[in-house]
Amino acid sequence: MKNERIEGTERFLSPGRGRGLRAVRHFAVGEVVFACPAYTYVLTVNERGAHCEHCFTRRDDLSKCGKCKQAYYCNVDCQRGDWPMHKLECVAMCSYGENWCPSETVRLVARIIMKQRVTTERTPSERLLLLKEFEAHLDKMDSEKEEMNHADIAALHHFYSRHISDLPDDQALTELFAQVNCNGFTIEDEELSHLGSAVFPDVALMNHSCSPNVIVTYKGTAAEVRAVQEINPGEEIFNSYIDLLYPTEDRRERLLDSYFFMCQCTECTTKSKDKAKMEIRKLSSPPEPKEIQSMVHYAKNVIEEFRRAKHYKDILLSLEHYH
Repeated sequence: MKNERIEGTERFLSPGRGRGLRAVRHFAVGEVVFACPAYTYVLTVNERGAHCEHCFTRRDDLSKCGKCKQAYYCNVDCQRGDWPMHKLECVAMCSYGENWCPSETVRLVARIIMKQRVTTERTPSERLLLLKEFEAHLDKMDSEKEEMNHADIAALHHFYSRHISDLPDDQALTELFAQVNCNGFTIEDEELSHLGSAVFPDVALMNHSCSPNVIVTYKGTAAEVRAVQEINPGEEIFNSYIDLLYPTEDRRERLLDSYFFMCQCTECTTKSKDKAKMEIRKLSSPPEPKEIQSMVHYAKNVIEEFRRAKHYKDILLSLEHYH
């Protein structure tokens, strides 16, 4: 496949990493590198009634689906927009009632199957990477992951086989679930609360670094990739796949377990921040009440900064000042 581009970036072959994304122009700190709509997504069950199923807007005056009584929408437009995907769950929820309980991953895969059946063109979320190109790493899965995969396939058949005609065979489903587990994203709000799950193929193209030069945030059901370091033309664009608060060995273990690679980024090879992280973990005595109050106060302030910040540059500078 020839090199495809999102303005300012291009897909390329990253030495030692496979395909990746690099800049073809300069990006300043805080600048949006690109935005990506979700290929498909699901709102987590715990947020039903608080957020619109279609646009994820939080509001108090949502209207419920007249059939299943479980999905909520801002208005008729949102309900109509979501119907091509919701109708699948609507019928199943009415059929199973309180016994309808597929996992979020199973729900997401069901929607991917439905979308693939009605989509023949490259979607706006696949300008650089097609969903079918996702890595599955089937050869690296251990018995525990294989069992989880089989359980997901069984749940898909149980909850959806009566409502999706001719499900893919088990081999195809095994690959699809593995692809989603390696390349899916958790959508979070500004307070980092879990709202749902989605696939963003173009965002999944980025390789990992424990010292990333971008972060991924969410606006409704769309992902925004924003620079947190200055990025020059020709430089690779790196995202972090995991929480960076852990020391090197913990990070490497998590990356190997979930993404099947041993990280060799500069942060992992130098272990420059491990000492400070380990000191925090070695605290033998519980913190004093005043310390807890201080931590809570700081956390609330950080959340408030995220809410008010107009530019991520402000967030970056404030965090650097704190450390």
